[in-house]
Amino acid sequence: MQDELILIDAYSQIFRAYYAIRRLSNSRGEPTNAVFVFTRLLLGLDQHYPSARGAMLFDCGKVNFRLKLNPEYKANRPPMPEELKCQVPVIRELAAAFGWPLLEEREYEADDLIAAFAGAYSGQVRIVSSDKDLAQLVDERVRILAPAAKGGFEERGRDEIIGKFNVPPEYLVDYLALLGDASDNIPGVPGIGSKGAAELLRTCGPAERWLDHPEVLSGTKFEKKLLPALDIMRRNRDLIRLRTDLPERFRKLDQVLVRTTPDWAAIRGVCERMELRSILKELPAFPSPEEEGDDLFTPREPSPAEHVSGEEMIQGELF
Repeated sequence: MQDELILIDAYSQIFRAYYAIRRLSNSRGEPTNAVFVFTRLLLGLDQHYPSARGAMLFDCGKVNFRLKLNPEYKANRPPMPEELKCQVPVIRELAAAFGWPLLEEREYEADDLIAAFAGAYSGQVRIVSSDKDLAQLVDERVRILAPAAKGGFEERGRDEIIGKFNVPPEYLVDYLALLGDASDNIPGVPGIGSKGAAELLRTCGPAERWLDHPEVLSGTKFEKKLLPALDIMRRNRDLIRLRTDLPERFRKLDQVLVRTTPDWAAIRGVCERMELRSILKELPAFPSPEEEGDDLFTPREPSPAEHVSGEEMIQGELF
């Protein structure tokens, strides 16, 4: 049986790690919150999903084909916070030390690379992400591993996607095209909400059925809302649908998607440098005497308006 393939949506998890715990730093004042939470994620994957196949996929800037469809695509997104930006190189260093290939490609977003690899791979696939766009890939081979609030992962297959969105995965592009996506600056069809979108697709079928034959909508309560917005639907579907063509340099899957054994010495070195004391105690080696102690990390001094207790700071989403 072919090894299961684990694909990590890198920036979705990096941002999640950054916001899970705030205002943590080492003794030099360097922020460590995202590094800390992301390292726990990597440890959890190594423990519970030790497949020999996998990769961590990164965005490589905005892609031109989506900007041509909508020049304002993702234009509303603020720049990455500086306190996160300085942690990304450390996260990449740790991910490589854990044995993950770090892959990116011009004109592909991470979601597109994930879709392309999932489509090209013949075995089981698990995608580590909470991004709703990736749910369109779920089928009998592909499942989502969504990090859970209380630790670990929630596995989402077809039944879980239907339970979450009230439509099956194969309708999800149409569903999201109807709703739009404020986070990506994609306006939806005016007057259509989540319940209406699900009802429309259950009643009238997938968009292919009525985009080219709008008479299907005749007499339905959706007719007046949809007929003026068919071009919006077409554009949104092209924006949201993930590309599945694999870049030429990634087509030898047996060479590209290889997870190697973690380099525990390198991981320990990064954790020592960043002063992740509690993680050092979990690594497969005896901690040195200077690593002993109760301090998990050294919090920066928050302003009075930001003050929280140490206990409150670690109540975020951890692994």
